[in-house]
Amino acid sequence: MGHAVDAHRLHFAFTVTFHYIFPQLTMGLALLLVYLKTKALRTGDEHYNRAARFWAKIFGINFAMGVVTGIPMEFQFGTNWAEFSKSAGGVIGQTLAMEGVFSFFLESSFLGLFLFGEKKLGRIGHWISAFLVWLGSWLSGYFIVATDAWMQHPVAYHVGANGQIELASFWGLLLNKWALWQYAHTMLGAVQTGCFVMAAVGAFYLLTHRDEAYGRTFVKGGVLVGIVAAVLQLFPTGDMQGKLIATHQPVTLAAMEGLFESRDGAPLAILGQPDVEHRKLDNPLEIPRMLSFLTYQKWKANIKGLNDFPEDLWPDRIEMVYYSYHIMVGLGTIFIAVMALAALQLWRGKLFESRWMLWLLMLSVPLPYIANTAGWITAEVGRQPWLIYGLMRTAHGSSPRVSAGNVWFTLLGFMGMYSVLAILWLFLTWREIELGPEHTGHLPEVAPNPKTTRSRS
Repeated sequence: MGHAVDAHRLHFAFTVTFHYIFPQLTMGLALLLVYLKTKALRTGDEHYNRAARFWAKIFGINFAMGVVTGIPMEFQFGTNWAEFSKSAGGVIGQTLAMEGVFSFFLESSFLGLFLFGEKKLGRIGHWISAFLVWLGSWLSGYFIVATDAWMQHPVAYHVGANGQIELASFWGLLLNKWALWQYAHTMLGAVQTGCFVMAAVGAFYLLTHRDEAYGRTFVKGGVLVGIVAAVLQLFPTGDMQGKLIATHQPVTLAAMEGLFESRDGAPLAILGQPDVEHRKLDNPLEIPRMLSFLTYQKWKANIKGLNDFPEDLWPDRIEMVYYSYHIMVGLGTIFIAVMALAALQLWRGKLFESRWMLWLLMLSVPLPYIANTAGWITAEVGRQPWLIYGLMRTAHGSSPRVSAGNVWFTLLGFMGMYSVLAILWLFLTWREIELGPEHTGHLPEVAPNPKTTRSRS
């Protein structure tokens, strides 16, 4: 039984991780498309329309890949996690159905209009289609996060006579305080991904001395939006998410910080290696009393360690929780530093000629993907051994009649198919970057506005 559950978890973790590569860029680019279309609407400059068309193609590629990789995840609730779906389907079915029926159809319908209806819609109509694509993608994100947040902090439910979990308040589910802060934190991570990708493409164009007007637009837009997102990701969203974990999942907080013994004035671990066998943190680099202050705004506040909790309530992979959390926080700090340096260079008027800064922006493009993945690992592995925190253990939620061998067989098949999809995604995205924003392809264009005379940088 244990081997089958581990196989189920690995299968789901792989499909979730691979699928999330695409929506995080899609949701980030959706906001940036609105930014570019707003600039086009306000200035009447065709340059921004061409820039929006260019990113719309990359958005479309990611959207298509996200659909293909997301469909298997929906089926896994019934195939791999039948007991969970049977018990909690009356709750999670609400948000998952709304994600498909409302937000997905809203996003996909207006994406078609945005890609192929520009000439018919006109300037204002095309801006509205971009806004509705953004709204649909971000609504989709909310319904997904609300589902996960309920599993992290179950609210608005009652257990029926047959043992099934039933929804008690629809609005209580949607307005779960955990969902509100987790959503804000998650979407800011998606925005940072979009900003780093846009800035990296712009830096590439500037470094290779091609499409430089677009390069300046992409770098400027990515940096201006990115610095705001990077700061807000740390505070208040990251701070509030940490406080919720401290209040409702204190054992998870202890695992994230590698804290085995309860402490008054607990230190914040910057570096170190958790030694679970000997229940200590090796080679620690710590800031004294900082964890207590960040959690409770009191320098001497007591933080419970892992030893205060029964071992059967500890996360299954304490080392993974600890390292993924520190990777997420470390990269988040780097994002603030990189975007702040770039914003300073932009303010000084030197960013577009600063080759070292452009190289830094271009080489940073994989880091948001790593940080977002590490954040999800922290949340989902940190919740273990609970599938629904405090209600259902992970071991009780899987499909009992699906053997570990069957799961491993399908996992290998998914790995092969997704590898092919990853290569196709990279090829198509690189092809669009190589063609550049001036390549219109088959997308219709509106006529340039003759009053366009303003600077694009």
